[in-house]
Amino acid sequence: MMLQNGLAAVCRAAALGLTAALLLFQSIPAAQAQIGSSRYAAIVMDAGTGQELYAINADEPRYPASLTKMMTLYLTFEALERGRLKLTSRVPVSRHAAGQEPSKLGLQAGTSITVRDAILALVTKSANDVASALGERLAGGSEVAFGRIMTRKARQLGMRNTSFRNASGLPDANQVTTARDIAILGQALIRDFPRRYAYFNAREFDWQGRSIGNHNNLLGEYDGADGIKTGYIRASGFNLAASAVRGGTRLVAVVLGGATTAERDNHVMALLDRGFAQRGRPADMLVAGNTPRLIGTAHAAALAAPPLPKPRPVGRAAPRKPEVAKGDWAVQVGAFVRSADARRTARRAARELGEAHVERVRVDGKWFYRAQVTGLSASAARRTCEARRGPCMVVAP
Repeated sequence: MMLQNGLAAVCRAAALGLTAALLLFQSIPAAQAQIGSSRYAAIVMDAGTGQELYAINADEPRYPASLTKMMTLYLTFEALERGRLKLTSRVPVSRHAAGQEPSKLGLQAGTSITVRDAILALVTKSANDVASALGERLAGGSEVAFGRIMTRKARQLGMRNTSFRNASGLPDANQVTTARDIAILGQALIRDFPRRYAYFNAREFDWQGRSIGNHNNLLGEYDGADGIKTGYIRASGFNLAASAVRGGTRLVAVVLGGATTAERDNHVMALLDRGFAQRGRPADMLVAGNTPRLIGTAHAAALAAPPLPKPRPVGRAAPRKPEVAKGDWAVQVGAFVRSADARRTARRAARELGEAHVERVRVDGKWFYRAQVTGLSASAARRTCEARRGPCMVVAP
C-alpha cells in the first residue's frame, strides 16, 4: 500500500512539473525532451563535492532496473578490498541463478565463473544470472539475504530512499530507488574504489570465444565519459547513470524513465553538457524561482534539454560539418507571466548577437511569454548560453 501511495504521488508530481516544462519548451519534440512521463527523474552532481547542479523529481521513487548492479558491484569491490574475495575466486552457479531471466550469459547450474569475469559480465552484458550468483556468493547462498545486505549498505552510504530485493534489478515491486540515491551510489563507487571503477570503462568482454559489447553507448561517444551503468525493465523505462571528466571536473548524471535508449543517451549527454557549462557559476543561478515571475528556470531547462550537437568522440577528431545557416538557431532564456519581463530579458540576452523575440503561449488556460534570442548560428547559440549566468537553452532548427 505504501508503494502504491508513493507511486501515485510520483504521478501527481510529474503532472505538476509538466506545466512548467512545457512553458519553456513546448516546441521541442517529446522524443527529445522526455516531458510528461511519470517515470522520468534526473540529477546532475559534481562527483568531487557532491554539489547538486540539476535535479528533477530526484527524490521520487523509481524502479532501478539494472542500475541495481551498481550496488552488487560495490559490495563485490568491498569484498575484494577486504580480502574476502580474489579476482581468481570462483563463483558457483546455483539452479536459482542459472534460471534468471535475460539479459544473461547462459550459465549452467553446477558450473562457476571467476570474480573477474563476473565483474566484466555485469559491467558490459548486465548479466542477471551472474548478478544472482555473485549475490549468493557474498551472502552465504541466499540472494534474499543479499538484498538485505544491499539495503543496509545503501543506508550507510546515505541512500535514504532505496530498498533492494535482488542483485540484478529484475522486477520486484518493493525494489525502489531515486535518481539522487543512484547518483550517491555512483559517487561512492568512484570515491571508494578509484582503481576498480576502471572496470566500468570496459568497452567489451571476451567470453567463451565471443566478444560482448558494453551497453553504455556514451563510452567512445561522449568526450570524457568513462562509466557507469545502464538499466531497463518495462516498469522503469530506460535508465542510465553516467560519469564524465572534463577539465579536472567529474560529473555524475542519472536519468531514469527514458522512452528509448537513444532518447535516454541524448538526454544524459545534454545534461552533462549543461552541467560542465554551468560548473563554477554562482549556485543561485542553478535554482528555480530566484527571478520574480520567472516560470520553470533551470529545473525546467534541464528537464527539457534537447540533444545538442554530438560531442567530439574520444580518440579521433570529429568531422567538420557545415554550420546551419545563420538565423535558423535560437536560445530560450525564460518563460514569464508578464510580457514586459519577457521582453526585457530577451533584449538583455540579445545585446550582442541575434534578435530579441517574445513568444506568447497558452498553457492550462493561462497565457505565458517565452523570452528568446533568434537569428543565431549554431556556434553563436551555444556561445550565448555559455556566457549567460542564468537559465538558457539552445533550440536547434
